[in-house]
Amino acid sequence: MKKQYMVEFELPEEFSKEFISLIPAQKEKVSQYFNKGCLKSYALANDRSVLWAVFLGESEFEVLELIAEFPLAQYMTPFISELMFHNNDSHVMHFSLN
Repeated sequence: MKKQYMVEFELPEEFSKEFISLIPAQKEKVSQYFNKGCLKSYALANDRSVLWAVFLGESEFEVLELIAEFPLAQYMTPFISELMFHNNDSHVMHFSLN
């Protein structure tokens, strides 16, 4: 059974040119993970010091394997916590007044 894991990534204080050049590939990998259903949320702090992501996986090891595929993995230090639950509004119906 899949479990939910919150991953807090510590980012470098300054972004090198190489780091910046890998951002488009990182965004593409994030999109792939959302489409596969193994990534549920992805957020960056306003000061760009911390990135948070909620993954679905069979184990912490599986989540580490997913993280290793990120183009920016070598620049990020992950801290992983298994979640009891993760609520969001993705299942709430949104109505349009149009």
